[in-house]
Amino acid sequence: MSAAEEAAPAKAAAPTKKTAPAKKTASAKKAVPAKKAASVKKTASAKTTAPAKKATPAKKATPAKKAAPAKKTAAAKNAAPVKKNVSAEQPTDGEAAAPPRNESRTALVRRARRINRELGEVYPYAHPELDFENPFQLVVATVLSAQTTDLRVNQTTPALFAKYPTPEDLAAADPEDVEEILRPTGFFRAKTRSVMGLSKALRDDFGGEVPGRLEDLVKLPGVGRKTAFVVLGNAFGRPGITVDTHFQRLVRRWRWTAEKEPEKIEAAVSELFPKSDWTMLSHHVIFHGRRICHARKPACGACPIAPLCPAYGEGETDPEKAKKLLKYEKGGFPGQRLNPPQSYLDAGGIPAPPLGATAPDTPASGSPARGTG
Repeated sequence: MSAAEEAAPAKAAAPTKKTAPAKKTASAKKAVPAKKAASVKKTASAKTTAPAKKATPAKKATPAKKAAPAKKTAAAKNAAPVKKNVSAEQPTDGEAAAPPRNESRTALVRRARRINRELGEVYPYAHPELDFENPFQLVVATVLSAQTTDLRVNQTTPALFAKYPTPEDLAAADPEDVEEILRPTGFFRAKTRSVMGLSKALRDDFGGEVPGRLEDLVKLPGVGRKTAFVVLGNAFGRPGITVDTHFQRLVRRWRWTAEKEPEKIEAAVSELFPKSDWTMLSHHVIFHGRRICHARKPACGACPIAPLCPAYGEGETDPEKAKKLLKYEKGGFPGQRLNPPQSYLDAGGIPAPPLGATAPDTPASGSPARGTG
């Protein structure tokens, strides 16, 4: 073999070594079937269709890689609501059906209003639980309900109003006689000063009539914003939010607000609802706080709004045990009013017994929840 012939293959071989990397990069057709087969197997297992031969081209493999993460994110998106719905509809023991951590303002408003709507279905007969026949009786009863139950006030006021039916009569009363009547309500000396003082103010400043404006009501002795809104909402039909102990406890449990001061709670909650809802919202929340969502041991297992409550699981979650915690008409016991509205009686409510009387179906243990005052 000549030197020229020996050199020819050498020159031909040289490009072969140099083009080897080129074949690796251009391996779409020949060099990378193994790698592509692996990706094809992955995409094939995902789609369960594509044959290896058709999946080998690089153009088809590329979309397959992009499609895989798309399916994962889609699955993740679809999976999240399923978990929320399951926990919301069937919360398990100790598990809170909590809203998202970073709940948006819109979501909060929707959840709060849904809670109010559902409570309205549970307590369509909700009402102020103080017996009264006119604004004067309501403002006096509300002042007396501080640090006691509405039941005890309702058992006490019949004798008070029978003897002193008007602001003029109560303003001119003997303080000792009034104290003796009010003794069962507790703090009777301070309460006597308050009700006699507000009666004098009504007589001297308002012609013996209870004013229908917030700024006038809060000037009366013993009357704050809470009492004023009870009177405005229930005696005058003017919307107001009553922030009593039950209302404060529940709206914080429901994460409507983190505020602790009554006026700040009132301001925060009022922004979640239209003004026309304020009075009945107060009744719904207070009714629920007295009957089911108690301070010490909520009856979570018997709660109709458990799927919407972030605090689910703080109380008894066993349905049978929770039923034993229900109070008033929900537990088959008397309510707080001696003369409740007819709608309450139609719903199965039982009137409370008068002072000194006992009812056979009165709860043997525990005391009724605090009043609105």
